[in-house]
Amino acid sequence: MAFRVQFENNNEIGVFAKLTNAYCLVAIGGSENFYSTFEGDFADTIPVVHASLAGCRIIGRMCVGNKNGLLVPNTTFDTELQHIRNALPDSVKVQRVEERLSALGNVIACNDYVALVHPDLDRETEEIIADTLKVEVFRQTVANNVLVGSYCVLSNQGGLVHPNTSVVDLEELSSLLQVPLVAGTVNRGSEVVGAGLVVNDWTAFAGMDTTSTELSVIESVFKLSGAAPSSITSKMRASIIESMS
Repeated sequence: MAFRVQFENNNEIGVFAKLTNAYCLVAIGGSENFYSTFEGDFADTIPVVHASLAGCRIIGRMCVGNKNGLLVPNTTFDTELQHIRNALPDSVKVQRVEERLSALGNVIACNDYVALVHPDLDRETEEIIADTLKVEVFRQTVANNVLVGSYCVLSNQGGLVHPNTSVVDLEELSSLLQVPLVAGTVNRGSEVVGAGLVVNDWTAFAGMDTTSTELSVIESVFKLSGAAPSSITSKMRASIIESMS
């Protein structure tokens, strides 16, 4: 299922949460309503951890992770690191990364098998990503944007990318990632899909402004409603892009 949710009247929930198949991180200081949406859905399956990174609440943009590991910026406090390590399952490796492009969530998009990264990421960081997250790493852009984490959301079932991604790029990315991709938007036409959406293999959360058309595209490409991406999706995509141009 796909749900709509807000963090303190903010629809950019991908900024304040990080969702994987093994855990969910949510920013501290949110409303009870925000937490209960996540906790209600994941109570029996994965831990929902209230956290901050380097004293900031924008944890979804600062860290990147999957079921195998979590990478956090070098500025993360020891206490925060310890809290996250204690709260996550033992199988998840938590690692600090010394990286100039420290908003890791903006420059890396990954699922449990593959990661797309900013073309200028350090070679060392690339090795840490491959090692900690156990993924294949590809340096890529999405619709000519280097911030792949901002303009691409992936699960093991599918992916949503920047609405201006060309058909050629879609096919290339799709064959790299081995999952179906759809170009689309969240939050009523926002191109920054990474900021407005978090997703794992069975649930997605999008900002409160996300339209029902956008939600059905999300449910379809991430196979959340049991529906395969169909001609409906391409029609919707066409209408979304038309209304934006």
